[in-house]
Amino acid sequence: MGFEELKKRQSVVWGAGPYERLPEHYRPLLDHVAAVAGVRPGERVLDVATGTGALAVRLARAGAEVTGVDLAPALVETARRLAAEEGLPIRFEVGDAEALPYGDAAFDVVVSSVGSIFAPDHGAVARELARVCRPGGRLVLGHWSAERGVVDMFRVMAAFMPEPPPGVGSPFRWGDRAYVEERLGEAFALRFEEGDAPQVSGSGEEVWELFSTVYGPTRVLAEGLGPERREELRRAFVGFYEGFRVGDGVRQPRPYLVVVGTRRGAGVV
Repeated sequence: MGFEELKKRQSVVWGAGPYERLPEHYRPLLDHVAAVAGVRPGERVLDVATGTGALAVRLARAGAEVTGVDLAPALVETARRLAAEEGLPIRFEVGDAEALPYGDAAFDVVVSSVGSIFAPDHGAVARELARVCRPGGRLVLGHWSAERGVVDMFRVMAAFMPEPPPGVGSPFRWGDRAYVEERLGEAFALRFEEGDAPQVSGSGEEVWELFSTVYGPTRVLAEGLGPERREELRRAFVGFYEGFRVGDGVRQPRPYLVVVGTRRGAGVV
């Protein structure tokens, strides 16, 4: 499976569940990215891999002129509906983070919250983030930690998944500061902030029910397994989260890295 075939599959997988129920579970990360972006009325903002638009909506409420782009048509349709319900004039479009359908230096602010990290070609994503951001413009990205948290949940699922195609970048490499500097440091002056968006629920079983119905990658994986393997995945998933039991519930730390950049260019320090 080449990158194009993989992305075609991703465009379906990510839209397989009612993803709009999930952003509430990582609200601290979304709020952190939105606060650091500090958008002002009239600024041109691009939200890359916008999903169902949870970050885009936050920025539009501040008066920015927001465009959201995502690979999954189903997510884009949901984002349009949710924005319309709030009366927010956000432009949502289907597009690829590795080949954004916008001109050079088209945006004052470019953001992404645990979205662009899943594009397979990291070099292409980095080039596109830099290309569409004007000199002096701002970049704000929210990435899951490379060390622990969501990466550990994906390790549980990996035992039930086929090997990815050669050359596909792990999304969690974007949670490593040195890796981000390597990819983006030439185009942006960077700094970093950290935070935590814990997964909180009543039980490991509740987390399984959430992810296996709402989160496209988990839902599609589970539905593609035979009954016995699906039950093995369920037990592994539930057992993993029960390892974070605190009192009458579970609370898994999910650290994240916020990347803050200023686009280098003529007249920009």
